[in-house]
Amino acid sequence: MTSISDRVQSVLDANNLQALTFEPGSTPTSEMAANKIGCVVGQIAKSMLFKGKDGVFRLFLCPGDLRVDNKKLKDLLGVKARMATAEETLTVTGFQPGAVCPFGVEDLDIYIDCGLSAYQTIYPAAGTNASGVPITYEQLQQIANAIECDVMQ
Repeated sequence: MTSISDRVQSVLDANNLQALTFEPGSTPTSEMAANKIGCVVGQIAKSMLFKGKDGVFRLFLCPGDLRVDNKKLKDLLGVKARMATAEETLTVTGFQPGAVCPFGVEDLDIYIDCGLSAYQTIYPAAGTNASGVPITYEQLQQIANAIECDVMQ
């Protein structure tokens, strides 16, 4: 089992949430996470970091079965944006790609795509590539202080 960082665990504890943990490397993609957790891929709340042409990083929580629509993203942000590199992701969030967690991330605007609201339970990562946190859309939006958006195709 891969251990959850103290900063993530403190957020989970404060909100009476429990991470599901699995063998290392078992949930780095939405498909693998859904298979391991036993849910549909759309219930996986993938966390994707984008860097705008304005130099600002923003984190997006999105359904695992959909792709970001670049036009919707640009319309929302007012600038073009690209996916952050693995190095940028680690530096900005403190998490490796495939393990990015929306809990305990500071000084970063977080957006949550409304497509996740279709599910009773969704599963963001808990900061490892072997975890998922069962949570409601409303809880995730509140805990992450996320701005609701619609950026998926």
